[in-house]
Order: sequence, then C-alpha cells, then structure tokens
Amino acid sequence: MHQENNQTGKNILYVVATPIGNLQDITLRALEILRSVDVIAAEDTRNTTRLLNHFAIGVKLIAVHEHNEYQAATRLIEMLQSGKSVALVSDAGTPAVSDPGAYLVAKVREAGLRVVPIPGANAAIAAFSAAGITEPHFLFYGFLPHTASERKRELAALKATPHTLVFYESPHRILASMADLREVLGGARTVTIARELTKVFETIHTCTLEEAPDWLEADSNQQKGEFVLLVSGAEVAKEEGVGEEAQRILQLLLTEMPLKQAVKLAAEISGEKKNALYELALQLKKDEG
Repeated sequence: MHQENNQTGKNILYVVATPIGNLQDITLRALEILRSVDVIAAEDTRNTTRLLNHFAIGVKLIAVHEHNEYQAATRLIEMLQSGKSVALVSDAGTPAVSDPGAYLVAKVREAGLRVVPIPGANAAIAAFSAAGITEPHFLFYGFLPHTASERKRELAALKATPHTLVFYESPHRILASMADLREVLGGARTVTIARELTKVFETIHTCTLEEAPDWLEADSNQQKGEFVLLVSGAEVAKEEGVGEEAQRILQLLLTEMPLKQAVKLAAEISGEKKNALYELALQLKKDEG
C-alpha cells in the first residue's frame, strides 16, 4: 500500500518542479505545496508570478538566483528555523539541476533541516523518453562552457564515454556548440535535437552530428528556444583476442621453454594480458597434440 504525505510541515524546504512549457504539466502535489507554504523562493520572481497568477496562488515570493544564493540561503535558513515552510522553484523544470538551488539545498541540509523533493517536469528526462534511445545508460552533463576552447576541452574529456551524452544548450550558442560537437566527437555519431519541449513549436529530430549543423541552418526557426541534445556514446571496442605479433612471440617461446615461462615472457614483451596468452598457449599445445 502506498502511503501519501501531502501535508505541508514546518521547518521544511520543498524543492518543487514546475512546468518547462505547458502549464498543465504541474503536479497536483506541487500546487498544494505552493498554496500552503509560507514563502516561495524563486529564481525569477516575475516568471514565477505568472505561474502563480495562472493558478490563483498569492504566496509571498523571495528571489533566490545565482547572484544572491549565498546571502539568501542564510535568510531562508533563519526562516525555516523559526518554523516557516519554504518552497524552492526555478524558472522551469526541477530546481538545482542545471539551475540555481543546489547551494541552498546543501546549506539547509547542513543545518539539520528537512528537504523534501516534489518531483515533476525535467527537460532531459522528457527528451530521453521521446528519443527512442535503447541504450539505458546516459551521462547528464547540462550546459557546456560558453567559450569554444573550454567547450572543446570538456568534449574531449567526454569523448570516450560509452553512454549517451545529455547536454542543455541555449539558442544563441546552439550553432557553435553543434559545430564543436561534430569536430570533437566526429560526424558519425547520432544526435537527437529536442527543442521547445511541451510548447507549441516542440521539435524532436534525430540525425548524425555531420548532418545536424545543416539541419539547423536550413530553418532559422529551428535555432530558437531551449535545447536538449542527446548524443550517442563512444563505441566500445570489442576484444579481438591476442594480437598477431604476440601470437608469433608466444609460438617462438613455446618451442624453447615451458608453457608458464613462455606465457610470462610473452606478456612482458608484448604487453598482452597474461590470461589471454595462457589460454592461447593451452590451445596451441592441444593443437600440437
């Protein structure tokens, strides 16, 4: 049996996910929490006011964004300690996930106060669910660096990752970032471009990194909005057994010394794994017999 807890408590920070586009994607629980807390800590009070007005919610707002999060954390912790309840929201989606809020959450937890997640919309998960990617593992990176040099350095570090890479990108950097993805990771990889998710002009398009820049440039409308990019991971090289040179070395050594010594020396000379060489040596002896 599932036990529901919808009662708003004191001394609690609620981390509330809000819609990424379609306002109907807010959860019933999120609405109940937003109506019942003492204060809502918002990334941008203007954006959040529009959301609250839509649902006729009139709770007091406090701005908590990347430029004041350190100072705001102290104030909010004092409020929580005095018995208040606070809801943390970002402009869209889940707070503290490539959005402000992580520092505040950490400080609230350090103060021994309770943090309760109110799950809901998330652009990365929404894009992944609709991309048809059968590989179950992914690495969520978030926003790439703003400058080309830093972006390429980060991508180079991610190049060998075998899992789907998930990036967020803004409209004014999408072309530059896509060009760098193609340059660093290679044009053969698959990318799913998800933009304006849950909004009127939602687009989910899959192509290769080689084709992606041309697709974006063919229609300037496809360069607008917020992006989630899902890039296929590096192909894992299959083990192909012992190399030809190592096989030749092993065969020569087996004619001159006992099997274990031959394997040990062949491994030292060739750099191949001893276990693989041992299996090969056994097979060679068996074939000879």
